[in-house]
Amino acid sequence: MQASRPDPDQLLAQLRAETPDRGRLKIFFGANAGVGKTFAMLQQAQRQRADGVDVLVGLVETHGRVETAALLDGLAVLPRATLQWRGHAVTEFDLDTALARAPQLILVDELAHSNVPGSRHARRWQDVEELLAAGIDVYTTINVQHLESLNDVVGSLTGVRVRETVPDHVFDAATEVALVDLPPDELLQRLREGKVYLADAAERAREHFFRKGNLIALRELALRRTADRVDADLRRTPAVGVAPGETLAVAVLPGPAGELLVRHAARLAARLKTDWFAVVVETPALLRDATQHASAQQHLHLASTLGAETALLSGMDSAQTLALWCADRGVGILLLGQPPRRGWQRSLASRIAQHAPQLAVQTIAIDPPAATPWQLQRQLRRRWTGVAWALGAAVVSTLLAQQLSRVFDLANVIMLYLLAVLLVSVRFGRLAGGLASLLSVAAFDYFFVPPTLSFTVADTQYLLTFAVMLTVALTLSQLSARLRFQADAATGRERRTAALYALARALAGALMREQVTEIALAHLAPRFNGQVGLALPTLDEQLQQGGGMALDLAVADWVYRHGAEAGHGTDTLPAAQAFYLPLTAPMRVRGVLALQPRGEIDTEEQRFLQTCAAQIGLALERVHFVEVAQNALVSMEGERLRNHLLAAISHDLRTPITVLLGLASTLTESPYAAPPARAIAQQLTGEIRRMSDLVNNLLDMARLQAGEVQLRMDWQSVEELVGASLRALELRLEQHPVALEIPAGLPLVECDAVLMERVLVNLIDNAIKYTPFGTPITLRAQALPAQMLIEVADTGPGLPAGQEDALFQKFVRGQVESNTSGVGLGLALCRAIVEAHGGTISARSTAGAVTGATFRIVLPRRELPPLPDLESPLQ
Repeated sequence: MQASRPDPDQLLAQLRAETPDRGRLKIFFGANAGVGKTFAMLQQAQRQRADGVDVLVGLVETHGRVETAALLDGLAVLPRATLQWRGHAVTEFDLDTALARAPQLILVDELAHSNVPGSRHARRWQDVEELLAAGIDVYTTINVQHLESLNDVVGSLTGVRVRETVPDHVFDAATEVALVDLPPDELLQRLREGKVYLADAAERAREHFFRKGNLIALRELALRRTADRVDADLRRTPAVGVAPGETLAVAVLPGPAGELLVRHAARLAARLKTDWFAVVVETPALLRDATQHASAQQHLHLASTLGAETALLSGMDSAQTLALWCADRGVGILLLGQPPRRGWQRSLASRIAQHAPQLAVQTIAIDPPAATPWQLQRQLRRRWTGVAWALGAAVVSTLLAQQLSRVFDLANVIMLYLLAVLLVSVRFGRLAGGLASLLSVAAFDYFFVPPTLSFTVADTQYLLTFAVMLTVALTLSQLSARLRFQADAATGRERRTAALYALARALAGALMREQVTEIALAHLAPRFNGQVGLALPTLDEQLQQGGGMALDLAVADWVYRHGAEAGHGTDTLPAAQAFYLPLTAPMRVRGVLALQPRGEIDTEEQRFLQTCAAQIGLALERVHFVEVAQNALVSMEGERLRNHLLAAISHDLRTPITVLLGLASTLTESPYAAPPARAIAQQLTGEIRRMSDLVNNLLDMARLQAGEVQLRMDWQSVEELVGASLRALELRLEQHPVALEIPAGLPLVECDAVLMERVLVNLIDNAIKYTPFGTPITLRAQALPAQMLIEVADTGPGLPAGQEDALFQKFVRGQVESNTSGVGLGLALCRAIVEAHGGTISARSTAGAVTGATFRIVLPRRELPPLPDLESPLQ
């Protein structure tokens, strides 16, 4: 029982994952068109609207169904955007207006729809992803044939290949999937009644896709996929405690077979509930055929959309390369395509089993891809070119050997033939090298071995020479082809490594954003043989051109806001001429990098570009924090110098102020002073007291920030603190009535009485300064369970909007242009004293019929220590 108990940490993590700022996606899922997905979605939307939810119809296709259109009554409908395509006006879902409208719930029908070229995203599911990222809940619909992993299965069952698909990860990430089911007979009846398509379209559908066998198969697929989804939800629940499955990998092949393998691997990984990889091994044969190489790259991209992690490997032996990679990555199951065997050649599965017997290898029988006429012509051209070179090499070697044989022995003539075989093998591979080997042996026998001009061998020792010569020549052709491939692969890796090292080393010495920009442009433009540009944010988070080629700032801004790639070669804003990618750093996105290459870049180069972008993002973040640290250091040094200066000036001013205050008080109390002089002396006394308070504030602030103040904590009564503060301002409070809202029996609070009295004096003095004569000042106190609350409220003009927190900074005043004396230091001193006590202080304006400002002090309450028993006898 204990083992099945859910982990509280896992439950908390799951709860946090289920309640982010991201919107929730509900998919109405069906086996075919006409089962009632849109109808069910609109019914649910009407119920949500009745519950007070802000519902917006982003796009709903009724297909002329009256009962479906009737459910739109009462719902707000978003106008569609009109785009021009091939000279025609086409309406599409208006993503920008939907984001600006920001409803709680939006309805977007037909998730698999392809948008018109020129739209921001190529597919509607990408529009939905952006809505979800903006925190908007989405209802949408999809049929089972539009799921990417089931595309080939649906094609084999129905004979119809669906082109508009949705990646499975979108379906799997939905918050809720509602299956809308209808038996095939009822669906066919609806089709005959014209409730699915109009007359002509219904007849075509009945002849092709809407055959009863197809409907039964699609319904079974939909039920099975929904069951897999429910099972996956159960397995994600911590209480179930299901162990994760073994990691799966698929070796991707070029051609149509590779696409089938990828889709099968995606379905298998979903059933096994495990992560999976898609791997392409770049062998010499694959690299020589650009068409096959591009096909393998496309299959890798398909695998990534289906949720796989992709890898691109290089090696002469596919079996050994795959076995080593699977061992390094901890792969337990390897999925292979198994073409028909060619004579004596061992299968790839058996060779992998020899290198990694612990690896579970599953094979799927596939047909070898049928070459197109263009591919056959290209292969034949290359093959005949190799044959011609092999024949030419044998002829040239023979002519040279005829001349050299007059001077050198036949053993040296053999070396000349071996050199020719080596050159042909390096240039045209093993097939041409093997042919050159046979031709060289034949030419050597015919022209140089007695009897000459005949294939007859008089001396049987030459038979061994022929065998060794042929073996050496074939071995050389094999080794030279392998060395050439390894050299090419090593050269590519070395170039990428050297370029990345040079970029990282240059960025390490950059201290300003401008230097980072110059370094990035200088290294990337020649490396990718294209134009490069950067866009960097300003202080107000607006992108601006950072250098290099001119950028489309609208595309760059989208990449910066969403942290995703866009532009040329992607499904987001594909009409852009450049490829845009974010400069992502650990803390945030630091800018946008754009590349406009002169040719296409393959997957390996794209990954290298992403690595370079990450390095640039790290450098920009490091430079940013260097600037922050420098500014903080300058601010700290300036603050320290200012505190020392204020302390020195305050000490020098304290003595003359004390003398002036004594003289003014003496003059005020002197019986010999004339009344006008006494009035002037009283006014002078008030100003000197204010000057004394200012000097004391300066001194206290300097001492607090220097850490020279030791709090003298003692248990104090709130009533006594308030009373002492009011007595200190007794004369100035003559024009302001004071209201006390302090309940009797408040507990004692532990604080420094002198400093806390200074806080209350400053707050009350602040209320006196900024409120008209005759307005009341209220002091409140309240004991909370763990805190003591003290408030000073007035009925003046209130606080400047948005400056409630800034008023507590040093030398900041709410009314810059004011006749009220002060330098903006009192509230800063209050915050320093309160925070030294472990409390907080805040300010807010009072709204309503009576305006004003309220300052709130919150001090921590501690347990009062027990009093000693005075009646106990002395020990």
